[in-house]
Amino acid sequence: MIYFKEIILPRFNRGFYLITDIIKQNLNDIPENGLLNIFIKHTSAGITINENADYSVRNDFETFFNDLIPENYKKFTHTSEGADDMPAHIKSSIIGSSITIPIKNYKLDLGTWQGIYLCEFRNSGGKRKIALTIYY
Repeated sequence: MIYFKEIILPRFNRGFYLITDIIKQNLNDIPENGLLNIFIKHTSAGITINENADYSVRNDFETFFNDLIPENYKKFTHTSEGADDMPAHIKSSIIGSSITIPIKNYKLDLGTWQGIYLCEFRNSGGKRKIALTIYY
């Protein structure tokens, strides 16, 4: 069987945000076992799993990605949507647009220090649509 739900996240400024609780709050009747796929329906934001305990991880992600893919890179030709747009597309491709999490004993089977992150790569990307699909 398949369960599907689309949610809309609130507007976030550029950065890395733990959204694990938002995802859990939007999942009704989690099955005993299965798989949850989370897909972000945008090309300038990403979704990933990483450490959920130390806030400095989020700052380090932001710093590293901005150093790796800077705004105003002189060789970019896709510049009509702002200096943050093309870097956001590249960052999104590197991070990715979906993750899959096992479901075990009616819970997301994340590791002790794992959390689900929205990676917002635009200065103000707007509300983001997320597709939640459970296979069981």
